[in-house]
Amino acid sequence: MEEEIKQIIAEAKVAIAQVPEKELQVTLARYIGRKSKLTEILKSLGNLEINQRKIIGDLANRAKADIEAAFNERRLEIANQKQVDSMHRDVTLPGIKTETGHLSPITSINQELLDALIELGFEVVEGPEAELELNNFDLLNIPPDHPARDEWDTFWLKKGKNSKTSTLLRTHTSPVQIRYMQTHKPPIRIAAPGRTFRYEAEDATHSSVFSQMEGLMVDEKISVANLKAVIIHFVRKILGEDKQVRFRPSFFPFTEPSFEVDVWFNDQWLELMGCGMVNPQVLRNVGIDPEKYSGFAFGVGVERLAMLKHNIKDIRLFLSGDLRFIEQF
Repeated sequence: MEEEIKQIIAEAKVAIAQVPEKELQVTLARYIGRKSKLTEILKSLGNLEINQRKIIGDLANRAKADIEAAFNERRLEIANQKQVDSMHRDVTLPGIKTETGHLSPITSINQELLDALIELGFEVVEGPEAELELNNFDLLNIPPDHPARDEWDTFWLKKGKNSKTSTLLRTHTSPVQIRYMQTHKPPIRIAAPGRTFRYEAEDATHSSVFSQMEGLMVDEKISVANLKAVIIHFVRKILGEDKQVRFRPSFFPFTEPSFEVDVWFNDQWLELMGCGMVNPQVLRNVGIDPEKYSGFAFGVGVERLAMLKHNIKDIRLFLSGDLRFIEQF
């Protein structure tokens, strides 16, 4: 596997050094994107021995950094060549400056979160945005008369006779966990990114369309210690290795016990996300024996993380399309 990583680096550097500008981003994705060989290696770390996992994980992360450096070097080379070429152009001819695209802060944070979880052996999965009421509520231990439903203001697409026929725009990404557990047996280790929708008034801190990242791990002998280790790992990956993280008791119908996670940021404790051990009833609902298996789940708002990291005060800016905002990143 070490030789394979070295081969990937060599191939990537050769490819990046030769491609034209319009193919540069695609070439980068081919070597470090979600479907790349390097990402597949990171996904397989969970199958390795602990000592080997650290060695290969470090090599893969360094390989990613080397490939990104080659990409930035090539991009600078192209920009410099453009500047040289411009000196020989006929400036009397009409022309339109080409705008160069770049990643939004949401996309960047999403990728950082996925990278932090993939290196722990998590697999990335996705699900539909239009979901059954059954998956969005009932199988997550939120029946029709449960008071917890009051926390979700739902966009209904079709009100059927029961939850198996009623459809809605998902209010969280947890239905992805339900769908995955229905078709896969433990051990399970997944990250589920995606957009969610809630029918509510929009202001500086609330949006009817926002992104979430959920994580789920189910196996034998999973404990709160495992939950805390994973969350502390990826929070510090995003916000800094020196960040303090604390867990407060809370309530969610699909986890028991449940916790709110706070991070010490800008000299104050800020609420970041919710998490907990998967409620045994949820495991039963998807055909997993809670006497044999246990697990944890967590969900974080991607915009909230981006707002903390970049000191953004208004969540509505992410969907505004305002170039003055987008071009800052």
